[in-house]
Amino acid sequence: MMKNQLIAFLFCVLSFSCATNPFTGEKTMAFMPNSQLLPMAFAQYDQFLSDNKVLKGTSDAEMITRVGQRISVAAERWLDANNYQGYLKDYKWEYNLVDDKTVNAWCMPGGKIVFYTGILPIAAGETGVAAIMGHEVAHALANHGQQRMSAGMIQQAGAIGVAAATNSQSSTEQRIWMQAYGVGSSVAGMLPFSRAHETEADEIGLYLMAIAGYNPEEAHKLWQRMNTNSDGKAPPEFLSTHPSNASRIANLKSLSNKAKEEARKFGVTSFRSY
Repeated sequence: MMKNQLIAFLFCVLSFSCATNPFTGEKTMAFMPNSQLLPMAFAQYDQFLSDNKVLKGTSDAEMITRVGQRISVAAERWLDANNYQGYLKDYKWEYNLVDDKTVNAWCMPGGKIVFYTGILPIAAGETGVAAIMGHEVAHALANHGQQRMSAGMIQQAGAIGVAAATNSQSSTEQRIWMQAYGVGSSVAGMLPFSRAHETEADEIGLYLMAIAGYNPEEAHKLWQRMNTNSDGKAPPEFLSTHPSNASRIANLKSLSNKAKEEARKFGVTSFRSY
């Protein structure tokens, strides 16, 4: 009975909670609308900034803002040209650099971007920053944060279903079932879903950096440097939320000319490589 109710609930939620990925035209899960998601993201972003050392007025901080503005303009140009006018109306773009040696950068839903100083040596210049920025902005534009949250809600609901189905068993048996469910859901569902997001963001990010006037051929070089920085150490692709560096580099190489062709539609014929 509980299993049937859970299936019925998930069917209803999946049927009526969708958004559209503007780059693929596909329907995506959106259990939490932007009217709820974005205020939460903005509040978390402000809290992060208050808890970290934000650099202002330095050449690097100004570069992050400059590149971010160019990427956001490129995104709006692409969306407007592809009949998604107003898609960014609720975005409140913000670009910040924090003093942290971690090799990382991210973009929250709604255009809230953070770069860590630790990633700048690997970016090795403005075009490298543009490659990273395009990728992170792509996650936000394609609603990846929203989809991940929705997928997490499904995973949590499934865990509740497992608990209900095993409530007559011993605590040891329940723990074994829950552990099996956790691994199974990650390998079969959550992690591959995330890898798909990363691959999609790589392609969209290439288009954005090219439309912004940055050479997309520099993107695969960025990941070669990432590979060098990691000394080749990475989890097996099967259990990683990111594609392996080798497959990512090959994919970015193959898409560079396509990104330039996309940029030419917007009158961009020369590309920065510094």
